[in-house]
Amino acid sequence: MAEENSKFLKAYEMASSTDQQFPPDVLLHFYALYKRATEKNGFYIPPTNQGDLRSAFKINALVQVKDLSKKQAEEKYIELVEQHIGEISG
Repeated sequence: MAEENSKFLKAYEMASSTDQQFPPDVLLHFYALYKRATEKNGFYIPPTNQGDLRSAFKINALVQVKDLSKKQAEEKYIELVEQHIGEISG
């Protein structure tokens, strides 16, 4: 379990420090999986302003991953990093 968490943290570091530009849908997927994997209660709702389109897209992305467990979200986040950024060194 500690090894998996370490890999997740390395994936997060890679995603946070990359200079690569991603389409909005990929960024939202990164966002939703990270929030799902790290929120204590397992479901994060971003603060919204009335008519805030960005928040609506974030909420939609979060709803799409709501049925994943924290562990599944971590695994999918790692897969997404490896798919778009590169292999995570162990």
